Amino acid sequence: MQSNEEVLKHIRCRKGDIAPYVIIPGDPGRVKRIVERMDTADLLAQNREYIVYTGTYKQVPVTVCSSGIGGPAASIAFEELIKLGAKVFIRVGSAGGRQKNTPIGTPVVIQAAFRGEGTSKAYLPSEFPAVADLEVTNALVKALKDNDIYYQVGLGFTRDAYYVQDKKLNSLLTDCGIKAAEQEAAVLFIVGSVRGVKTGAVVSTDSNIWLEKQPTLKEKEELFFKGEKIAIQAALDAVVLLYRDGTHKF
Repeated sequence: MQSNEEVLKHIRCRKGDIAPYVIIPGDPGRVKRIVERMDTADLLAQNREYIVYTGTYKQVPVTVCSSGIGGPAASIAFEELIKLGAKVFIRVGSAGGRQKNTPIGTPVVIQAAFRGEGTSKAYLPSEFPAVADLEVTNALVKALKDNDIYYQVGLGFTRDAYYVQDKKLNSLLTDCGIKAAEQEAAVLFIVGSVRGVKTGAVVSTDSNIWLEKQPTLKEKEELFFKGEKIAIQAALDAVVLLYRDGTHKF
């Protein structure tokens, strides 16, 4: 029997609890919406913003763990999950659309991210790129294509201050092709580079600062949740694709 000292401080899990494949939303409520799609799922821990389940989807072992909002909380989850054996991470999140042709509720696969936050800079200098793993990204794209789903692929903008808008920077990044703004992807990609694990991200847009007519919050949420269902399914299907590829059977 394992001792209490072997329980990690924040996610409250031990060796043997965590599958090699981890789907990592920010929102604890999204954890439940993910595990509802899985074939089996056991609640392992619930502490602070971290809710952890491990189960299976199409016979592939999968862990789902929430990370909270922002880089500092997310990096804690990533680090502790890696210590317990996580090898592949797929972030499933929400994001603000940053192109006029990105409707609310659009699934966006983030292939790399502008590092507009502070946490990743504690790991690597700001010149180092935050890039998702190519195989994980390709698996997410294939999962969406196979289901004949409208989606976009592109660059993300990871930032810290949700209620602070830098209009000049927003315009510059949009002009340079940024698709979506969120708060964790760059941190995940950088931690993945430093710790040698594979990472990817798919988000559903829940807003868009460039829309001429802004929907109500209720309308935004209805559109977002439709996209979230698609993003969740894409993440689960991508895990199966990676597993069946044979390269990633840990």
